[in-house]
Amino acid sequence: MLDIKLLRTNPAIVRENIRRKFQEHKLPLVDEVIDMDARLRAAKARADELRNQRNVTSKRIGALMAKGQKDEAEAAKASVAALAKELAEMEALAESLEPKIRERMLVLPNIIDPSVPLGRDDGENVEVQRFGEPRVPAFEIPYHVEIMEKLAGIDLDSARRTSGNGFYYLRGDVARLHSAILTYARDFMIDRGFTYYVPPFMIRQSVVSGVMSFAEMQNMMYKIEGEDLYLIGTSEHSMIGKFIDTILEETELPQALTSYSPCFRKEVGAHGIEERGVYRIHQFEKQEMVVVCRPEESMLWFDRLWRHTVDFFRSLDIPVRTLECCSGDLADLKVKSMDVEAWSPRQQKYFEVGSCSNLGDAQARRLSIRVRGKDDGKFLPHTLNNTVAAPPRMLIAFFENNLQEDGSVKVPGALRLYMGGKAEIR
Repeated sequence: MLDIKLLRTNPAIVRENIRRKFQEHKLPLVDEVIDMDARLRAAKARADELRNQRNVTSKRIGALMAKGQKDEAEAAKASVAALAKELAEMEALAESLEPKIRERMLVLPNIIDPSVPLGRDDGENVEVQRFGEPRVPAFEIPYHVEIMEKLAGIDLDSARRTSGNGFYYLRGDVARLHSAILTYARDFMIDRGFTYYVPPFMIRQSVVSGVMSFAEMQNMMYKIEGEDLYLIGTSEHSMIGKFIDTILEETELPQALTSYSPCFRKEVGAHGIEERGVYRIHQFEKQEMVVVCRPEESMLWFDRLWRHTVDFFRSLDIPVRTLECCSGDLADLKVKSMDVEAWSPRQQKYFEVGSCSNLGDAQARRLSIRVRGKDDGKFLPHTLNNTVAAPPRMLIAFFENNLQEDGSVKVPGALRLYMGGKAEIR
């Protein structure tokens, strides 16, 4: 959410940002907010004036009565009643305007970083760098579900009977590999100085609206019927929500956290064959990074975070590339975003396995997260998040890049400790 002061003092910046994101339909909201904000401030100012007049006049009534000036006292009482009536009207006006302003402010996109490339959608995202040499073996690589089925490691039919489409059973060494990757990802981040968390897997509406846009919530979140609780779509939701309505000391920054959680997503919409299987599903597990830091350090942390994901995948000998998200592909809260994509030898192209985002002070403003500085002044911190590993999608990249001609799958050295010393899955 933007600072209302920006709309008061420099609405042109907000309008230009909306145009850069190709959201021209939101331009009228700027004028609506400015108008409502002016009316709100006028109503509050008038209410303060009326309260003062009412207090002064109320004090006069007793003095007038003591002097026997009953007519003057009655006139003062009538004046107090009139002041009270107008005051109630101003308070009601302010009370009605505040939620309307917030509703519109929540829809206005965050100011994106000047370095973000312009573009309407993900088709205009910009490749930044490749890491590792993409390989295409001489033998044919089957669809990822076929690889796992030949290893007796997945059962989609039973999952459809118990839960419907978008769910799966993993078993045997494939299930063990799934857990091994997450455990390795946890230790990988701990070794890089991050504090490990297992957060709540359900959060309240106040947290949901603080960490994401309404459109994202509608397309992602599962609501618990009859309760003020939602299943999380990523542990970032709980981890940023952890700081709601708190004041951190500047000496406590940066907060560098890594968290494990199951994730639950609606995944609304039809998807092609390459997004079926276990690519786009309703339930999965993930190791995440979350950072809360000083505003001047957020871009430094942004570069560190996506590099951690690159290093993680390269430690498993999986080629990856980074792709900078263009302005039209950025979610409304994001200032800048970088996707990490893994190489698919089967498709001979890259596909997304993680996304690194700098959200500026948007989440902190929505959730009332503040920092007390060394001079006792308060400021809003910046928040960032990034994926370390999200099986089973990450398993697709793993199996395709480690499949051997005889159908077995190589286990890289970094994972063998977590796989009981196994060098192969057969």
